[in-house]
Amino acid sequence: MNKKHKANNSLGRELIKNRFGHTQRRKVDNDSMLHTTEIEDGYDWGRLNLNSITEESSFQEFLRTAELAGTEFQAEKLNITFINPKQKVGMLTLTQQKQIEDKQKACKNLLKIPRRPKWSTETTAELLQQLERDNFLDWRRNLSLLQEQDEKLILTPYEKNLEFWRQLWRVIERSDVVVQIVDARNPLLFRSEDLEKYVKEVNPHKINMILVNKSDLLTANQRKNWAEYFQGEGIRTAFFSATLADKELKEQEGQLKGEKLKTNKKDIDIIDERRGSQGSEGNSYNLEKLKTSAEEINQTLNKLEEKLEIIEQKIAYPNEFNNNSNLLNRKELISFFKTVYQGTTYTKNITTIGLVGYPNVGKSSTINALMTEKKVSVSATPGKTKHFQTLYLEKDLLLCDCPGLVMPSFVLTKADMILNGILPIDQMRDHVPAVNLLCSRIPRHVLEDTYGIIIAKPMEGENPNRPPHSEELLLAYGYNRGFMTSNGQPDQARSARYVLKDYVTGRLLYCIAPPTIEQSIYHTFPNKVRKATAEEDLPHQQQRAMRVTKLLSSKELDKQFFNKPVGVAHIKGRTKFPHVRVTQEGAVATGEVSAKPWRGVKKEKREKLRRKFNYLDQH
Repeated sequence: MNKKHKANNSLGRELIKNRFGHTQRRKVDNDSMLHTTEIEDGYDWGRLNLNSITEESSFQEFLRTAELAGTEFQAEKLNITFINPKQKVGMLTLTQQKQIEDKQKACKNLLKIPRRPKWSTETTAELLQQLERDNFLDWRRNLSLLQEQDEKLILTPYEKNLEFWRQLWRVIERSDVVVQIVDARNPLLFRSEDLEKYVKEVNPHKINMILVNKSDLLTANQRKNWAEYFQGEGIRTAFFSATLADKELKEQEGQLKGEKLKTNKKDIDIIDERRGSQGSEGNSYNLEKLKTSAEEINQTLNKLEEKLEIIEQKIAYPNEFNNNSNLLNRKELISFFKTVYQGTTYTKNITTIGLVGYPNVGKSSTINALMTEKKVSVSATPGKTKHFQTLYLEKDLLLCDCPGLVMPSFVLTKADMILNGILPIDQMRDHVPAVNLLCSRIPRHVLEDTYGIIIAKPMEGENPNRPPHSEELLLAYGYNRGFMTSNGQPDQARSARYVLKDYVTGRLLYCIAPPTIEQSIYHTFPNKVRKATAEEDLPHQQQRAMRVTKLLSSKELDKQFFNKPVGVAHIKGRTKFPHVRVTQEGAVATGEVSAKPWRGVKKEKREKLRRKFNYLDQH
């Protein structure tokens, strides 16, 4: 056994030496072992997972800056503040909101996009790239100075990659009409007025236009309000819904398939009848003749329809435009693109439509709906499209797709950016401000009807009509869906992601009004549908889950206060003695009892501690 054991050990050592022992170790200049930080060959970009970091906590930002600066620090527990979840965390008061909005209006002209420097045929590629980099750095410095002047001015996390802006410059130069695609629920946030100025700087004959996508979420009156507002701003506007257009295409495909099956059956029946009456050669000749005549008739009808559509659009959209609030379908939008520009085109006899917009506003979905097939990959993650691409919609109409760009614009809070889909929900650091803002916009009864839950009502002394806090909504939602943590409490972080995604997708609908109309008049909510249920009628476990910090009502406080505890004599052994009582003077009155009463009496059964303290584990 000893020999085998030694042989095995020697065999293993030989294998290790054979594999690792004879390799030449690389050395660096100081004769030390090679380390990755000592290789001056740059990063291996192909192996890195380049994720966009749009938001960091203050602690992570501090550590990152300290690491870059190469400084050491000592952490001390100073200025610690405990946040009450019942407070409106991340919410602004009306006075604060008004002050910030006034500052945003004053600094509105300072929000610009980077311009491409002027160049000619004599400018070399190296010089042009250097000029572009210099202009881009100056632009970023001006925006950072704007934020440093006032901490209350919050900018959206604008695109900081120069390559994306180069794609935008090329799209603007090639396009005859630059279309900004915006979300119908908050169009002004996604509209860049400085982009419209830059388009006119490149060529004053180019046309700016706004395509309000997801317009199926708006009512006819709401679309009319936005059409009048943009009419006053002097910009063409069209209302479209990519999801509705996609549904219509699918329905048309299903109808066409059914009609084809019916026509095929009829043709088969006609051919069978003719075969019985005539010869096969005569039948084939007659069928070919009928097919050719039918194709000629269809071609002439299509040409006439196209001419009629162009005439109708010229009548409906003259040079002095008048914004129409109707929800356009696919054919109407294509004909609108054809007639919106009447000047000399960049490409001869072809109108180029440049599509620009924020990520996640439905730009790629709009292109796919217009092309009737998937030409552009669709993703909810910002930055899916990397380069601009041209797609021929028709012979005389060309679409130019630009990558999704987050342009600098003012917002009130970061929670506002999460609700508008600018910041990704899966990378969210703190869900409380965003959910608090959602609860302030969506009424309590709409949340209860949508999810079929019962949210905890305000306690005594609070405003009975106040919106629910984030904790109250997420506890009810998490318990209802079964999202529980390991310690048996509803998972609030997981519930927050689902609720916020429902808001972004439009299930929880809230549309922001134009500046000329009051919000309460513009957007109204449906009445309550479900019957009201008292919290006392719910199961005890659900009542505990609805409130992590259980607050006592006035009745429970009165009950505890007026319930005086009865005095108990503490005697070794048994605690329950019928012959022992406590008098009013505090003396213990006893009957006939032996000197050691616990002898000869069965002791009380000890209760297990997990059962004794079971109430502490209840949430």
